[in-house]
Amino acid sequence: MFLEWGGLYMLLKGAQVFIECLREQNVDVIFGYPGGAVLPIYDALYGVEDITHILTAHEQGATHAADGYSRVSDKVGVVLVTSGPGATNTVTGIATAYADSVPMVVFTGQVPTELIGKDSFQEVDIIKITDAITKKNYLVLDVKELAGTIRKAFKLAKFGRPGPVLIDIPKDIQNALVEYEYMDILEEETVNDELSIAEAYSSDIDTVIKAINSSKKPVIYAGGGIIISGAEQELKAFSEKIKAPVTCSLMGIGAFPGDDPYYMGMVGMHGSKCSNLAVSRCDLLIAIGARFSDRVVSEVKSFAGNAHILHIDIDFKELGKNVQLEYSLCGDCKNVLKYLIENVEEKKEGSWNKEITENKIQHPLRTSSLGELGPAVLLGKLNEIFKDECIITTEVGQNQIWTAQYYKFTKIRTFISSGGLGTMGYGLGAAIGASFANPKLRVINIAGDGSFKMNSTELATIAKYKLPIIQLVLNNHVLGMVRQWQNLFYQGRYSQTTLGPDVDFMKLAQAYGIKALKITKNEEIEDVLMEAKAYNGPVVIECEIHPDEKIYPIVPPGAPITEAIE
Repeated sequence: MFLEWGGLYMLLKGAQVFIECLREQNVDVIFGYPGGAVLPIYDALYGVEDITHILTAHEQGATHAADGYSRVSDKVGVVLVTSGPGATNTVTGIATAYADSVPMVVFTGQVPTELIGKDSFQEVDIIKITDAITKKNYLVLDVKELAGTIRKAFKLAKFGRPGPVLIDIPKDIQNALVEYEYMDILEEETVNDELSIAEAYSSDIDTVIKAINSSKKPVIYAGGGIIISGAEQELKAFSEKIKAPVTCSLMGIGAFPGDDPYYMGMVGMHGSKCSNLAVSRCDLLIAIGARFSDRVVSEVKSFAGNAHILHIDIDFKELGKNVQLEYSLCGDCKNVLKYLIENVEEKKEGSWNKEITENKIQHPLRTSSLGELGPAVLLGKLNEIFKDECIITTEVGQNQIWTAQYYKFTKIRTFISSGGLGTMGYGLGAAIGASFANPKLRVINIAGDGSFKMNSTELATIAKYKLPIIQLVLNNHVLGMVRQWQNLFYQGRYSQTTLGPDVDFMKLAQAYGIKALKITKNEEIEDVLMEAKAYNGPVVIECEIHPDEKIYPIVPPGAPITEAIE
């Protein structure tokens, strides 16, 4: 090692360069699972105290944990796994992060360069496999390129619309020596070309302002881009200035306070009737950081049929992709909203606001239940007991939608769920990452029994690190959402949706040394949740739900969003 002023130069192995680059990026937590092709890096990690490595039970769990960590902390999540099956086990987690624009850097070990392409032991071409689900991926074939590649990857993961980046590092590159130069401030990469292209996709800002000012019945449709941008305060100020009611996509939950008078609930397939009616009757729909996914739009030709549509998004490729637009603004949601707030006219509440308020009263969510324990009652009581004192992660299915409907999220980065990909098995790993990202808040994962069983091995990680995560398992003994579709749209032909044999989830929790509780009826909810809240450690709560409990509203696939089954 030698020093030279103007820079710090050290002769290091590639594995040590990896660690130094993580330090440059202020990474203090990584999630992973060791193996042969990545052993040099794990050896270099031995004794390192400023970077905490979290050993998960499975590589998929590591990617979901890094994803949850990123969503809660607004940092880049980091994953480290070996080659072959270790690398392929990350694919679902990478795709989940890509669909929801989550910044993540995944490091995979690879066989030595001389063995690449020879069907070597635990060799896969992870670059080709992940090409469609990463912002970019790299195979490092020269140790001199390792530091620069890592630096670019972290920058790219956060730049513009965030997303995952993968770096594949052969074992010999990890062992090779190279002169490493420490960089305190990263050099600017050439990324402005994309921004200049984006400007061509924006409408004239003055025309947009005139459209907002002349609107009599505006509605704001907020997506996950508000959360990514940290624009929640601007969203609320904008809504209040133009007196526009707000609806959110699933990924936008928490972007606008769930208890605010202007909030109408979700929009789309499982949206509130008030939201869906408002979108259908408004004269200007202002979509901010949202994708117009099929779960929101359903029948394209009737969606917001009486409205001009303004779309604000940082990704110009989303503008006009799914619906026809009258106006578009390409840019960071926070910056665009700041400009609009300063320049639009302040409106007064009128008949439109009165209509929205009346619709909210006339069309509440259906809260009836078939069994002794009602999901709406459970989630309502959970909200009452924990309020803003927790982060909630979910699996995918009925558990996810019930949570979005009945828990009143008032802060960003407290609702963590797989929206775009809809990944069953996501929530428990995400809860682990969320717990490390914000140890001051209790983390609660809400799961169906089907989703929970997919990655329940991560209970081992929770037990190992003594994480005070509360796991609610809504046990209906079936694949609830799929069974609901079979009931409503397939004449009750329940093909392969009844699970079994039944799992004793309390015994499963106890096998890991985790406290186990059970709720079978509404009268038990408060006492059990209070006991779990008071316990400073991991808890699994099994909640017995009737197998035919359903999510309402639900818009039949391809139908207008005004024609929901309620």
